[in-house]
Amino acid sequence: MVKRSRIIAVFLIVILFASLLGTTTNPILDRIKLGLDLQGGFEVLYQVSPVNDGDKITESTLTSTAQALNKRINALGVSEPRIDVEEGNRIRVQLAGIKDQKQARDMLSTTAELSFRDAEDNKLLDGTDLVQGGAKQSYDQSGNPNVTLKLKDAARFAHATEKAMQKSPSVMVIWLDFDKKTDSYASEATKADPKFISAPRVSKVINSSDVEITGQFTVEEAKTLAELLNAGALPVKLKEIYSTSVGAQFGANALQKTVTAGMIGIAAIYLFLIAFYRLPGLIASITMTIYIWLILAVYDGLNAVLTLPGIAALLLGIGMAVDANVISYERLKEEIRVGRSLQAAYKESTKSSLITIIDSQLTTILAAVVLFIYGESSVKGFATMLIVSILVSFITAVYLSHLILGLLIKSNWLNDKVRWFGVKPTNIHDIKEGVDTTELTTKFDRVDFVKHKNKFFIASGVLIVIGLIMLSIFRLNLSIDFTSGARIEIMSNKALTTQEVKTELSKFDIKTDDIVLSGDNHDRAVVRYKGTLTQKEINNMKQYFHEKYGSDPSVSVVTPTVGKELVRNAIKAIIIASIGMIIYVGLRFEWRMGVSAIVALLHDVFFMVAIFSITRLEVDLNFVAAILTIVGYSINDTIVTFDRIRDHLKKKKKIRKYEELVQIVNGSLRQVFTRSINTVVTTILPVVALLLMGSEAIWNFSLAMFVGLIIGVYSSLFIASQLWLAWKGRELKQKGVLITYKEKKKYSDQPQV
Repeated sequence: MVKRSRIIAVFLIVILFASLLGTTTNPILDRIKLGLDLQGGFEVLYQVSPVNDGDKITESTLTSTAQALNKRINALGVSEPRIDVEEGNRIRVQLAGIKDQKQARDMLSTTAELSFRDAEDNKLLDGTDLVQGGAKQSYDQSGNPNVTLKLKDAARFAHATEKAMQKSPSVMVIWLDFDKKTDSYASEATKADPKFISAPRVSKVINSSDVEITGQFTVEEAKTLAELLNAGALPVKLKEIYSTSVGAQFGANALQKTVTAGMIGIAAIYLFLIAFYRLPGLIASITMTIYIWLILAVYDGLNAVLTLPGIAALLLGIGMAVDANVISYERLKEEIRVGRSLQAAYKESTKSSLITIIDSQLTTILAAVVLFIYGESSVKGFATMLIVSILVSFITAVYLSHLILGLLIKSNWLNDKVRWFGVKPTNIHDIKEGVDTTELTTKFDRVDFVKHKNKFFIASGVLIVIGLIMLSIFRLNLSIDFTSGARIEIMSNKALTTQEVKTELSKFDIKTDDIVLSGDNHDRAVVRYKGTLTQKEINNMKQYFHEKYGSDPSVSVVTPTVGKELVRNAIKAIIIASIGMIIYVGLRFEWRMGVSAIVALLHDVFFMVAIFSITRLEVDLNFVAAILTIVGYSINDTIVTFDRIRDHLKKKKKIRKYEELVQIVNGSLRQVFTRSINTVVTTILPVVALLLMGSEAIWNFSLAMFVGLIIGVYSSLFIASQLWLAWKGRELKQKGVLITYKEKKKYSDQPQV
């Protein structure tokens, strides 16, 4: 009997979400802020000077300042400012989508200059005495919120407390942004809400590097103060030299091309899913639309800036959401084929697929969390988007898809319609045969994957050796993000075009595509050129452009301080994430699988680096985003493969011959091959659309994604599993027999006869 109420419930759910999407999508899209690379924004140039006369500004000081500015405006990694350190102790900050320029200036130039003063306002200590990042929100002995600081020199603090005791009252007043002209302890101490943070009494000399700031703080106020001190208590002053609006890095039409290509790619995913999985594919397409809407809604709620790294994480999130559906539907098809009823098959497939999905996505979210903690700028932004994508995919691709499909199946309407699930009736076994899902035949049963494992190892080894040789000879073709270069700012008395600027610069043998138009009338062009210019070349250029446009261009040297720091932190994060994933996979599977997965992951990363070295394509910050995407994709795909191997091992229980291991790996690879191909196809479709139809400015980024996705599925199928087989075969040779699955003892409350 068909239960019509469940079918009606499905239609109501679909209508509800369709109405929600129809009424809210345009407002959300209008509010989404785009990054500097896609939209442009606001630029400020600062001169960095020391707080104390006689101090010097070092490279480490500039690095700390740049990091503090980034933390101040990019706590979640969703604003992604562009920060460049230039010669002459200058820092250039570009903010995307800023409308209130006064607010932007206030946010950046507030130095949060901390000072410890006596009762007569004499400075005893300042921000230079603090350990960078040493401020933390804590609690005092009474349980009240406070802030603890760590000082560099305990003896210096002891001397400061001694001097404070010589004044009356003997207090050490803690100020933030003390103004000599208007501020004083004497006047503020009488007020109910004094400007200073705290004024603890000093009754003895304190020889300690740990300082406690007390006051009438709430937890939130103490936490905010600690973050402000960590981000802003710098031994420098920032003086604004000038500010202006800047244009989109990738040109005015880059966004439109990217959006169009993305929509075509997603439409292709929908068509593929429906063609291959029929009704479940249609449901996946509906939930995928809701998934994309939810992602944009969350990003809007976070007030985030959408940049190319964010788009990379979104593409990876789409791939993982599709993968969750593919895993579920492949398991459902298998359960139907062994002869279960549709409802029994749905129940069993939901249970088994959920375990696989959790294993695969937890490893990726582990990597994303580590990237968020240790990453900077675009890496942190990528991690934020990836975490959001994975969590939202659980809501849509897992819960919502299962809800809709479950309602339809439990309505009994689909009981005799197995073709609607992509299963031919002739391929269904009788349940009495007792066929297990691990015993099902596939289209690839004649393919012997293991037989050619040495060929796969040799092929990868040869490519890695070639890559090492190319890297040692030619290095990477690094962009100005990672190597010193010149910044040329051309001012004009008329509107400029990027092609015009490119043509004029070619007269000085300067070739670059990094040209951004700025100013309200596009009368200013900012050119970033990977190379150095002699003083004679600069003089000739100034003379030429003065005659042509009426003003001298400004030429400065850009250092790769920020880019190098970003890569260092990204590498550190990947190493820590890899260790974490080995531990997780070791606990859930076994340590050999964990190590094999990481070896395959590193194989993919190095392969990408080698490809870019051989082709001489330019490596920029967006390449880092592509690498991180492949890390997430590769580990996800590998875990799904190992999950199927684990299923075969559980059934086998004991293994005495190497041929049995070969059979397990071959059988597992044959059964996940369709799923792996379907996942990579659906993930790669929008990337191919970006390659063919997207903006030329992001072609390198799209190519890196394309190559990485291909090599990611290759390593999961032909490197990770084969490497595990080699190690497991060695273990079998040493032990003689492998206990693969320990059956739990069965206990019963009933007496045994």
